[in-house]
Amino acid sequence: MATMKEIAALSGVSRGTVDRVLNHRGSVSPDTAAKVLEIAEKLNYQPNKAGLMLAAQKKNIKIGVILFQDTNPFFQEVQKGVYAKAEELSGYNCQVLIRQVPFDENCQQRAIQKLVQEGIHGLVISPFNAPSIAGEINRLSAEGIPVITTNTDIPSRRIAYVGSNYYLSGQTAAGLLGRMTFGKVVVGIVTGSSHILCHTHRIAGFRKIIRENYPNIQILEDIVENHDNDEESYQNVTRLLSDHPQINALYFAAAGVYGGCRAVLSMGLSEQIKIFTYDNVPATAELIRQGVITATICQQPFLQGFRPVELLSRYLLEGIAPEKELQYVDIDIRIRENI
Repeated sequence: MATMKEIAALSGVSRGTVDRVLNHRGSVSPDTAAKVLEIAEKLNYQPNKAGLMLAAQKKNIKIGVILFQDTNPFFQEVQKGVYAKAEELSGYNCQVLIRQVPFDENCQQRAIQKLVQEGIHGLVISPFNAPSIAGEINRLSAEGIPVITTNTDIPSRRIAYVGSNYYLSGQTAAGLLGRMTFGKVVVGIVTGSSHILCHTHRIAGFRKIIRENYPNIQILEDIVENHDNDEESYQNVTRLLSDHPQINALYFAAAGVYGGCRAVLSMGLSEQIKIFTYDNVPATAELIRQGVITATICQQPFLQGFRPVELLSRYLLEGIAPEKELQYVDIDIRIRENI
């Protein structure tokens, strides 16, 4: 079996450089890294997993996790997944440090910087879609701190993304609405934030399918945001329905579903409006049972917490990189009969 010493000799670099390349620690020039990796592959180098695990335990690995605030019940389920994996990792002297922030670029940037100051070796993050956040992820990557995004993605040097294929889930929502409504349909869109990539991808996928396949469906340009807040959703959906009484369908591309549905009920419109949502949180499930919500699309929140921490811990503890860059969870459609 090839050793780092042999790879170093053939590459003309130090053993420490080989170690940094193979274990993704620190900065090495791209040309040197490519040369080392090519020789390691030719020699069929296999890392000593037991040695890596022992070394990692001695270092007290710290994984940072940044999620959006659990005012959205969806993220309560994501947290459960994170905590479940964190409990498993505690036996390997691996800490998981969880931080929750609002939909705010500056808050998220400060959370990243603080976790770095606390000495994290890797980061799982639901990123706010802004250049500064992509820049932070790229900076961490350059410093040898790998990043995995979860629930929502961002163009960056992160090593993997775990979550829904949001463009496809938006297309799925459009297909459901098209097949479960009849005649002339005017649909209003309620979203969380235009700065959250998964929300905008859902809307883009939704628009594409409606435009191509359902000429009888009109999408209002007046898209309202609620920042996943039920009270804000109640107020904004009330205004939307008052300003556009022709609406007979609503598409919730994010959370704030309970507040929005409360607006529909308070205006006595639940019989006239078909409602399509995401996730199977308790309040949404109850509204489906009551017949207020027509259908919801689920995206396995527990797995979105568990799997990225699992992937990152394997990368840090065993040197095993994620097999796929995009780790999509299943799309699961629920109606009253199977909720």
